Formats: sequence, C-alpha cells, structure tokens
Amino acid sequence: MLSSGLSMPDRLTVAETALYASAMRKLAAILTVGCWLGLPWQAAFSNETGGNVVEAPAEDYPLYDRAIERLFLTSRARLLLIERMTVTRLLPNQTEPMTVEWFYEQDYFMGRLPRELAHDFVHVNSAAARLEGRFRVGVPYRFLSNGLIEEPEVFSRKALKVGRLAQAPMPSSEHLAFSKIGRTLRNDQALLYVEQVRSEGTGAGFLVWFERKGVDWKIIETDVVWTIRDESSEGEEFP
Repeated sequence: MLSSGLSMPDRLTVAETALYASAMRKLAAILTVGCWLGLPWQAAFSNETGGNVVEAPAEDYPLYDRAIERLFLTSRARLLLIERMTVTRLLPNQTEPMTVEWFYEQDYFMGRLPRELAHDFVHVNSAAARLEGRFRVGVPYRFLSNGLIEEPEVFSRKALKVGRLAQAPMPSSEHLAFSKIGRTLRNDQALLYVEQVRSEGTGAGFLVWFERKGVDWKIIETDVVWTIRDESSEGEEFP
C-alpha cells in the first residue's frame, strides 16, 4: 500500500523507478502514522551531537543540491525547510548507533554498494555536522533547529522577506533532513541519506548513490529505506 499523501519522486529514471518499486515491496521498514502517535514528527529529525559540532564539508553541498533538484523540487515547492544538523541514523525511531554490520544486513541496493563506500558512509555519520547557508537551489530555504524555524541567513537565489513571512501564512514547503556524505577513496562515488516528512505525517527516507563524471556528480540509483503511509489510504496499490 502507498499513501495518497506520499508520491514517488517525480523525475526518477526507469531503472530507478524499478528499484523504487522493488524496495517498496520488500520495505526494510514500513512505518505508519499510527506508530508515530507517541512521537512528534519533529522529533524524528533530532540529533545527539555529543561534543563539539563541526560544519559539513563545503564539497558536500553540490551533492545536496543535486539530490534536492532531482528528487524533491516540484512546481508546488515554494520553500525548503532543512534540518540544521545532519542525521546519524537511517530510521526515524532508530536509537542504537548505526554500524557497518547493521548497514550490510539491510542489503541496500541489493548489496551492490562498494564496501569502502558503505564503510565510509557509516564512519562519517558517527557524529552529526552543522549545515550552513551554502545550498544553491532554485527556491528559498530556512533551517530548522529542535523543530523551530530559524531566522533567515544566507539563501540561494531568491531571498525571503521576514516581514512578509510574519504577516502571511508560510508558503508550501518541503521538510528535509540530510546525512553527511560518504565517499570512496578515489572520490569517484558518494552516498547520501535524505529524508522527507510532510506536515500530515507521511514521508520517506532514501539512500542516494552518486558517481562522479569529470567534475560533475550524477545520481545513478536511489533506494527506499523507509516509508510512512497514511492508514486512511487503504486500497491504493503501488504498481
């Protein structure tokens, strides 16, 4: 079953769509709105930083931008709400630290990820990092900290007027959270986790696999880690 409130990203390739469908059928973790009744949806993005917090590397932002533009920007998006701190887990209700052994047990991408890429991804995400105003996407964005929207700082190509926001309803937004990015030793492949939760409680988490071609990064595959569906949508089938 798939919620009518959660649709597959609009611009996946045929291969990615097939992988998406396969992942949806096997679903390493199927979460429902009901199982989150005792957990506010903002808390799904909380991080335990535990010590000095470092900034996310500047070279990671082009990959964040590529994932946003490819998977989440639609004609309805007017504002991005981005969690200030990166996440260090792959499931919203996951409390134990992520380990390499656990990661391999999930069989993401049907076990085809290079081992060094999986190892580096788990290693770099052992601690959270702080995201800064380095995103370069086609819509404005605001950062979220502890469920609260921060004051504007640096935006991409369009600036938001604080006074206008204070007087008008918040525009249609996408709520996203990112991991830090793992890379191979040759820096020719990279792995990112990104999750999206909508205000009504539906959402999904994705692993995004990149490959570098010259100086450009290309998304070669995505895999669904989890999905939250609305229980009221029973009867709708995903092909």
